[in-house]
Amino acid sequence: MIELTVSEDAAGQRLDKYVRRALRDVPLSHVYKMFRTKKIRVNGLRGKPEQILAGGDKIAIRGDEERLLVPAGGAAGGASGGARTTRRTFGILHEDEHLLVVDKPAGLAAHPGSGIEGATLVDEVRAHLRVPADLPPGEFKPSPAHRLDRETSGVVLVAKTRRAMVRLGEMFTQGDEVRKAYLALAKGKFAKSAGTIDLPLSEHEQTSRSKDRRGVNFQEALTRWQVISANHDASLLRVAIETGRTHQIRRHLQAVGHPVAGDKRHGDFPFNREAKARWGLKRMFLHAFRLEVPHPVTGAPLRFEAPLPPDLLLVLGRANLEPPPGAARSAPPAPKRN
Repeated sequence: MIELTVSEDAAGQRLDKYVRRALRDVPLSHVYKMFRTKKIRVNGLRGKPEQILAGGDKIAIRGDEERLLVPAGGAAGGASGGARTTRRTFGILHEDEHLLVVDKPAGLAAHPGSGIEGATLVDEVRAHLRVPADLPPGEFKPSPAHRLDRETSGVVLVAKTRRAMVRLGEMFTQGDEVRKAYLALAKGKFAKSAGTIDLPLSEHEQTSRSKDRRGVNFQEALTRWQVISANHDASLLRVAIETGRTHQIRRHLQAVGHPVAGDKRHGDFPFNREAKARWGLKRMFLHAFRLEVPHPVTGAPLRFEAPLPPDLLLVLGRANLEPPPGAARSAPPAPKRN
């Protein structure tokens, strides 16, 4: 017999989802067979898959515990396993009961995925917060509330509680309460000092089957840009996006002939080689500089800024471009050139 107690954080879930997490190696068909044969009970009564759990509910699952439960992912004590040895590479901009705001370095993937090796921001955050490896099923695990490309540095919001995650998810989906500003180094000099790119973008994850049936699905996308400093070779931009399409800034700047410097996917490859040789640019010059959002629980207005990393400041110095006020920590001196 397996006995579980629903925490306040895990409350509000359907019983079947909670049980599926608890028995994550058990085939789904067998889980629902256990429901049909009355082997899952809540507070002594027969459990129904669709019923909503409350904090303090007692769940009993009849069966062989050793066969049903997956062994914990580490040694006894949970957090004493590999998670604690994960080195933190992000900076901390803010932390409270519900929210952790980090300055993510370039090269650190936000989430695990195909082709992702090594620790991710998710791993580092959970190690920093000492999240037990054997957390009970249904318990919320702190996670980034939005995505930032692997090679993009800057501000990322991490939800520490389910309540914060739900509200942040709503805000990022709707978009009208979130203000995001980026700094990007783009190829060439713009004809104007500011402008708007209003260009629909094809859905990034549309399947081939969907394209065959419905054609390419285009999504509204709006990007506003302003030149901070420029010369004949490149322009430093402050960029704000009012929609959150995949690679939106990179795709939009490419579309108007000013791709982001160092972008290996949507960029200008000869320009990237030149930027690396002349200015020492070794990665994509795109930085999530500022994020403004109401607190997901209190509603208080929040504003976070992540200064430009030293490697990007060095590139600006070598390119004779000035960063915006407040964007720099302390710029390293650019080496003199003959």
